[in-house]
Amino acid sequence: LQPTPVILLKEGTDTSQGIPQLISNINACQVIAEAVRTTLGPRGMDKLMVDGRGKATISNDGATILKLLDVVHPAAKTLVDIARSQDAEVGDGTTSVTLLAAEFLKQLKPYVEEGLHPQTIIRAFRNATNLAVNKIKEIAVSVKKDDKQEQRQLLEKCAATALNSKLIAGQKEFFSKMVVDAVMSLDELLSLKMIGIKKVQGGALEDSQLISGVAFKKTFSYAGFEMQPKRYDNPKIALLNVELELKAEKDNAEVRVKSVEACGGSIQTSVGAMTDEVLGQCELFEEVQVGGERYNFFKGCPKAKTCTIILRGGAEQFTEETERSLHDAIMIVRRAIKNDSIVAGGGAIEMELSKYLRDYSRTIPGKQQLLIGAYAKALEVIPRQLCDNAGFDATNILNKLRAKHAQGGMWYGVDINSEDIADNFVSCVWEPSIVRINALTAASEAACLILSVDETIKNPRSSVDGPPGGGRGRGRGRPHAH
Repeated sequence: LQPTPVILLKEGTDTSQGIPQLISNINACQVIAEAVRTTLGPRGMDKLMVDGRGKATISNDGATILKLLDVVHPAAKTLVDIARSQDAEVGDGTTSVTLLAAEFLKQLKPYVEEGLHPQTIIRAFRNATNLAVNKIKEIAVSVKKDDKQEQRQLLEKCAATALNSKLIAGQKEFFSKMVVDAVMSLDELLSLKMIGIKKVQGGALEDSQLISGVAFKKTFSYAGFEMQPKRYDNPKIALLNVELELKAEKDNAEVRVKSVEACGGSIQTSVGAMTDEVLGQCELFEEVQVGGERYNFFKGCPKAKTCTIILRGGAEQFTEETERSLHDAIMIVRRAIKNDSIVAGGGAIEMELSKYLRDYSRTIPGKQQLLIGAYAKALEVIPRQLCDNAGFDATNILNKLRAKHAQGGMWYGVDINSEDIADNFVSCVWEPSIVRINALTAASEAACLILSVDETIKNPRSSVDGPPGGGRGRGRGRPHAH
């Protein structure tokens, strides 16, 4: 007798499970990594994404690219999420985190195929990550806070490293100074809201400027305003919630909030109760022509430390990408101020960790040895990708790096300019250690998460907005008229 098959799930439900499922998830993650792989590093290329409405975005930032890719594969979504979390937490290193996670999975694929239990792998990876993070904390170089000059130089180096791989790498000196100035002008809390970025088309990148204070488009004009003086020293500012003219409310609201935070005073809804305490003040008010727009600048605000960066540049996509790059740099500088330890970038820290874990793996027996070795090998993806993107012979350079790290040159990394290896600590390719710690933990968590899934159950109907159980009989009904 044939046993009757038990039908547990609705017709058309797609289930796949076991090792093939794991392998297909791993492959999906490889595809995601391929998408951002070439954007890593100073020689990385940019991607041009066009969305459904035909809006083009040019970007080099891993998180931005993955956000715009609109990934539907459930397992690959985790990689998008870690890139986003890295973006939110540290701001930079979004491409690295995606690459690392995908490379971890790639190194594990053979073990999964041979039937090694995923939980064993996960345990080894948690182990390796803890070791790596502790190692980073141990070898990171901390910065002396008391020496303002030295701290400033350090922050500029970190900002320059973050901008190195962006479109505006050519102007990185100029922008890293600007970013450090912007962050240094904030108060202790370093709230990002207080750095406004305004984009004005036209002009060259070098015409961008940093205004310490609030800047906004001139929102209204009135009879005879051309004759008014263009600058006032120590003016009082009245913040009115009265429609002086009919114009976009959004701009006005934004301007008001910014000004209240910066200049003190309070928003008035009528002109009746004008007293001294409801007025704000600042040191200097001026009206300046920037590009085709007139801007009002309030400088020297007593209350909050705000600043506004005004970006100039040709194409709209270009200024937007510049804004994203500056956001990365600003976040990095903030992190470096809060956590004052740094490591060398350019693949140096990854190679050092790789060597450390490889040496450690030889001291332990059992399967863990293989797995921690695989983790160590996966870390090499960063320097290797840096070489590939620059068109160097990756194998050759990695061999040199391994030799150098084995001899104890722990800050040696890829030197893009001379197609060789160099001590990146000396050549000032620095990044806050928290970036690396975060990238490693996020990547290994994502890898573990994907490994621990062995079955995907898709409900057939939930994906299409139609009447539930639509279709006739055995689901092969007439096509719905959409």
